[in-house]
Amino acid sequence: MPFIPHTEPDIAAMLASIGAPNIDALFDEIPAALRSGKLTQVPEGMNEMQVSRLMHERAALDTPLLNFTGAGAYEHHIPAAVWEIATRGEFYTAYTPYQAEASQGTLQVLYEYQTMIASLTGMDASNASLYDGASALAEAILMAVRAHKSSRRVLLPATVSPLYRSVARSIVKLQDIELVEIPFDAATGTTDLKALEQHAGSDIAALVIPQPNFFGALEDVDALTAWAHAQNALAIGLVNPLSLALLKAPGNWSETGADIAVGDGQPLGSPLSSGGPYFGFMCCKQALVRQMPGRIIGRTVDLDGKPGFTLTLQAREQHIRRAKATSNICSNQGLMVTAAAIHMALLGVDGLRRVAAASHANTQALTVQAGGVHGVKRLFSAPHFHEVVLHLPKSSAAVLASMAGQGVSGGFDLQPHYPQLGNAILVCATETKTNEDLQRYVTALRHALY
Repeated sequence: MPFIPHTEPDIAAMLASIGAPNIDALFDEIPAALRSGKLTQVPEGMNEMQVSRLMHERAALDTPLLNFTGAGAYEHHIPAAVWEIATRGEFYTAYTPYQAEASQGTLQVLYEYQTMIASLTGMDASNASLYDGASALAEAILMAVRAHKSSRRVLLPATVSPLYRSVARSIVKLQDIELVEIPFDAATGTTDLKALEQHAGSDIAALVIPQPNFFGALEDVDALTAWAHAQNALAIGLVNPLSLALLKAPGNWSETGADIAVGDGQPLGSPLSSGGPYFGFMCCKQALVRQMPGRIIGRTVDLDGKPGFTLTLQAREQHIRRAKATSNICSNQGLMVTAAAIHMALLGVDGLRRVAAASHANTQALTVQAGGVHGVKRLFSAPHFHEVVLHLPKSSAAVLASMAGQGVSGGFDLQPHYPQLGNAILVCATETKTNEDLQRYVTALRHALY
């Protein structure tokens, strides 16, 4: 809607109606030091056209980088129809659908999303989303401990994103839950099965299984799931939803399948936007569905036999019981879920598979080309999806800074999080990259090194 300013009489009438002397009184709780003040960098007396041109010129100074950084937030093509539909008023402004009779459209979209994400993960049920992937992992850990009952120890591989591990520890540390880190194999970049065996026979609530893991490597999910169940522990799959268009679904891992599957839905229609908003997804086996946080939308029929949608299951106590609640997640990322449902519906099974395959192929090509630069080598031998770790012959921070100066976001610096790897970077290439983009990356990398 175009901006239509109120007239002075309009403003005076509204202030009089609420008993405020002026507009400043509406914001008197904000300390003066925190107020933005006047627009000192915008010249006086500019009209709308002139201000618009000035803002466009300043925006153009912020040149976007050619992006080869993933690490949990991925640049994928989003069809124009996704956000044209998602930002329609009936979706864009919809609130949590407590009143089913007034929220059938929103409820149906959430139901369709649940159906698609449960199918993608191969699980029995999905909730209507959580805050993001990191908090979804923490929620899965809490859920596993509730379901297991006898243990409060969860095995968390070092191949899980360090950002996710940090968030999980922050959320569960006051719940008397112990997160035990499992190291990775230096050759493959996957969870060290020998280190895992040290915990065999102990009382464990769950094992987290990332697929692909933070290094982009593919874990032996069948062996890990079977090991967890042999210890009477739950298997928590932490997955990239796009990868599931090519890889085995968590519900089919080993003979019994994972018990819980979580991750971040960002690859499904959410743009890179300074870290969000994104959404976390969570699916589980039917036996665990009443331990699931958040809410589940169901399909039913009314007295006349007409189909309808409603809040079938929600942990209502989450709103009032604080730390004793099933979950403290009280709002879902409804708009992002709406975009994800539209995105998946538009691409379909074949479209998702093509995007995943193209991303993998581009990363393979980038790895080969980057490996042609003297001193650059791929660090781990395990198969990967669309990210790989490259080891550099000089400071990874300096190389990435140089590449950024050349207009290329060269990857994620692993050195601060995994110092034992030395000058290592995590590099990602999605379906958005062309051969020319790959060549530009290699040119920037070579220039940064030599």
